[in-house]
Amino acid sequence: MTLDAREFRDSLGAFATGITVVTATGADGTKVGCTANSFSSVSLDPPLVLWSIAKNANSFDAFNEAKDFAIHILHEGQEDISRLFSTKEADKFGQADHSEGRAGVPVLNDYSVRFECSTESLYEGGDHIIIVGRVHAMDNADKEPLGFYKGQYAKIDVNK
Repeated sequence: MTLDAREFRDSLGAFATGITVVTATGADGTKVGCTANSFSSVSLDPPLVLWSIAKNANSFDAFNEAKDFAIHILHEGQEDISRLFSTKEADKFGQADHSEGRAGVPVLNDYSVRFECSTESLYEGGDHIIIVGRVHAMDNADKEPLGFYKGQYAKIDVNK
């Protein structure tokens, strides 16, 4: 059986997710960041999370080689940040309020939750690499999350 790629992608979109921005510093010192909704918890002890990046992404080499990275769960007011980090824009950090976090990783100053991680493991995943990170620091700003559903941003009403 051969799956239609567009139909498969649309079907995956029926799973509502949050949106993250992942940041790191490349081997040459360049700040890199990308939008990802392929984020999940892995383990509480030790504290592990995962995300994946496409092998054809502009920042693939930097993330594949990074020893440290940060994952920012975006809040409902950050559609613009999600869009910025999903582009091939050269200077994303020139447009995003950020500072330097653990191990020199650029971190966004506005988020719902931020995890600062070291790379624990890399796994092949078809056209992606799955990156497992050990969480060393986190901060929960407790803001309403930015959701994504069927290819569109979605508000998640947690007060119902």
